[in-house]
Amino acid sequence: MTDENESAAAPDGGLSAEAQRVIDEIEEKDVDFLRLQFTDILGTVKNVAVPATQAEKAFTDGIYFDGSSIEGFVRIQESDMRLKPDPETFAILPWRDGRSARLICDVIDTSTGEPFEGDPRTVLKRVLDRAEEMGYTVNVAPEPEFFLFEEDEDGRATTKTNDAGGYFDLAPKDLASDVRRDIIYGLEQMDFEIEASHHEVAEGQHEINFEYDDALTTADNVGTFRTVVRAIAAQHDLHATFMPKPIPKINGSGMHTHVSLFDEDGNNAFHDEDDEFNLSDTAHSFLAGVLEHAPAITAVADPTVNSYKRLVPGYEAPVYVAWSDRNRSALIRKPAARVPAASRIELRSPDPSCNPYLAFAAIITAGLDGIEEGLEAPDPVRENIYEFDEEKREEYGIDTLPANLGEAVSALEADEVIEEALGEHVYEKFIEAKTQEYDEFRIDVSQWELDRYLETY
Repeated sequence: MTDENESAAAPDGGLSAEAQRVIDEIEEKDVDFLRLQFTDILGTVKNVAVPATQAEKAFTDGIYFDGSSIEGFVRIQESDMRLKPDPETFAILPWRDGRSARLICDVIDTSTGEPFEGDPRTVLKRVLDRAEEMGYTVNVAPEPEFFLFEEDEDGRATTKTNDAGGYFDLAPKDLASDVRRDIIYGLEQMDFEIEASHHEVAEGQHEINFEYDDALTTADNVGTFRTVVRAIAAQHDLHATFMPKPIPKINGSGMHTHVSLFDEDGNNAFHDEDDEFNLSDTAHSFLAGVLEHAPAITAVADPTVNSYKRLVPGYEAPVYVAWSDRNRSALIRKPAARVPAASRIELRSPDPSCNPYLAFAAIITAGLDGIEEGLEAPDPVRENIYEFDEEKREEYGIDTLPANLGEAVSALEADEVIEEALGEHVYEKFIEAKTQEYDEFRIDVSQWELDRYLETY
């Protein structure tokens, strides 16, 4: 991986060639403001806006901020942090009339001058360095789904969908096709390569798929994607949400995540033409590692109380720890591949509320652990697991994902491999935040409980 400081500043303290290119583009396109972005541990995008005239200073000296005010960063007595922009992430914001741009930043610990261990982007970089040491680069392609809801007269979000469309429907049922078109135009202006977009199964639910890329770029893109979708939806007086299950008893929103490894010669390390499933031994071991650590991964990739309202049988979300080459009821699917470079696995459990840096770090680490330990994948399950009773699941050796956030956090606490992937700082802060979230949920009294019990007892 490229060192954060080298990417923006030259050895003599001046600008690197890549940073100078950004400065030139700022001047050519008359950009007024820069939004320097980073994410907190929970995956919320934060930003500091600076005049474009400060771009050179941002690259050479960084921009300082109070880290104690950011979820999961540091205490007030150790609060000074520095943002170091990554010039390769420069993009003009399409909803700002081309006058504002963004740069994604790495967070630097001012006490050491090193990347801050609590920065989720640093966590993923560290995992990718490990993959590189093993001779691999990692490609990832997510499929984030979202809902579009109408706003009330005060501009607040409702849960009233603006269409009655279903999977792959066209207008007039799919009334949001124009919104998706504008979102795609905005993403393309930010150099996204869009593969497809369509209405999803539930009313008001949508999916836009973008081209796979290396894991770090893809994690950057997920944060950008969520920002663009929300901003352009708002221009249409709609609220876009990546909440996993905003409406009960219909499908929730997932973020199926496709992963593959490429070796140092640029060949897909997951492909084997002679294997029944066209998967190499490396792929089988990677897959086995993800299955082995699936409960702990779930805490990171499905990180909210609401996530577990999606992970229930009957709504196309995975619940059972198994894999298949054709069966979408399994946790991992091996999609059909037209060419060797497309051989990959698809983890179907993550949802779009997750922090993509941490989720990808957990998934990749689990797979690499499977390779290092020489784990063997179980046989694929080609039947519909939703139709299995408990006895048959036991016969097949199929475990179940955590049923709620509390169980998922416990699974994470018991998994040293995923703990190591997150690093001590992020692990402790994440556990603390999620334990508090689940405790708050447990002591709350919901409207469902009042409706069911208040007048009955």
